[in-house]
Amino acid sequence: MNHRTSLAALLALAVLLSHHPAAANASETRPGPTVDWKPCPEYSDEVIRALGMSEQQVPAFRAQMKRLRCGTVSVPLDHADPGGRQISVAVTRLAASDRARRIGAVTVLPGGPGNSGYLDPVRMMLRNEQMARLNERYDLIGLDPRGVNNSTKVACELGPGGMPEPGPLTEETARRIYNAQVAANQACGDSDPAFLGRLTTENVARDLDLIRTAMGERELSLLGLSWGSRLGMVYRGMFPGRTARVFLDSVPPPWTRLDEHVKGSAQAAERNFGRMAAWLARNDGTYGLGATARQVRDAVVKLGRDYDSRPRTFTDLQRPIDGSAIADLARRNSTEWARAGKALTELRDATGPTAPPTVKELFASMGAPVPGMPETLNITMNRAVKCNEDSSRVGFPAAWQAYQQRVERLPATGRAWGLGVECAGWPLPVRDSPVKRGRGSLVLSGHLHEFMSVYDWTLQTRRAIGGTLYTVADDVHVSATRVPDCAADVVAYFDTGRIDRGCPGMS
Repeated sequence: MNHRTSLAALLALAVLLSHHPAAANASETRPGPTVDWKPCPEYSDEVIRALGMSEQQVPAFRAQMKRLRCGTVSVPLDHADPGGRQISVAVTRLAASDRARRIGAVTVLPGGPGNSGYLDPVRMMLRNEQMARLNERYDLIGLDPRGVNNSTKVACELGPGGMPEPGPLTEETARRIYNAQVAANQACGDSDPAFLGRLTTENVARDLDLIRTAMGERELSLLGLSWGSRLGMVYRGMFPGRTARVFLDSVPPPWTRLDEHVKGSAQAAERNFGRMAAWLARNDGTYGLGATARQVRDAVVKLGRDYDSRPRTFTDLQRPIDGSAIADLARRNSTEWARAGKALTELRDATGPTAPPTVKELFASMGAPVPGMPETLNITMNRAVKCNEDSSRVGFPAAWQAYQQRVERLPATGRAWGLGVECAGWPLPVRDSPVKRGRGSLVLSGHLHEFMSVYDWTLQTRRAIGGTLYTVADDVHVSATRVPDCAADVVAYFDTGRIDRGCPGMS
């Protein structure tokens, strides 16, 4: 049989099989995903303010809520078994206001992992005038990833059994913390392994593609924030033909080892403290911590050691103030330098018994939950995604050694990081969600001085998956959509596909 005859025979066989009931395509027997639209939640003014809106923004928030559509999409818990157990993913949609010039849909991918993105379309509209323009030519789509807020979720008891006593961390206390973390993680992972084991970035990306289909979109543009940037990287690599323009802010590294993540973040925080110390020195008349950056550094390190040797308990604070609190103040970003500097000065001069005003402002426990407040972070989902994808899961000897090195090598901020054993004892198998190159437009937004997403990680990710580098010259996590000049670049990119090299960011 020659090649032409063989091809004809194969085509004929395909036609016969296509008409045989047993060979019917799965899409013909199982309906595609749809959105179950329903009324959006109603929120009190108190809740709206607790969500971060000012008193003046409350009416605008309510106006956007009237435009918002809310619903759910049913997705498989296990995408390898699409006919098995189904879970619900909550979605929202804010239709483009200029329908005649509509380009498509931008999905806002929330951070965390574990943050709710349900109200992100409304948040983007109220962030500033520039971001509001994104909704002129794009529908804005929000979602609660599986495991969060209005989507199917579970809850574990994850703390605070491993909290240390105030003062220097001893090896004995560190081992107790480690053992408590192992016990909590094992209990959590064993509570619902079928669900918790499938909380991964890759599964959320597959959910997102079913949302795309349910929304009737041929492709999605993506605006990723923090962990949402990792989700965007994974989605683009998995579904390149269904991805349009992608802007990822505060880009994570292309790997997921939490021990290396803590190490890189801690080093970046200590570097950024050098900038803070120089700023405090320039304002020595206000803070009195030293006239040079070196004097400020020495003063802060000494203050941390003093509070570790003699932790202070203030009658109006639930937590004692020790060296870890001083280190926490030293790693604040530039938008908080004024308050952090004031708190450091107050702690240097504190006599008690009540906390000085700025210290109380920064360290007071949150009040009672606001009635009707939606979940903004699901800590169980946060833990599961991180630990399912963490191949390090360090043992106690390695964790204790790394902690000692941080405290020694990073004297101003190293105490703020704790033992770094978040995933110790997590009992479920590692399920990495690898990133890879995809086709189409991609912008990676890195912040020069921030420590939550280290700038070098943006460069590493660019080498791994390509894209255009956009540099924000600040130290503030996911600030690109918050600063008007930067936000204008973001919106112009989604409108035109073009962007310049960066913006100044926050100061």
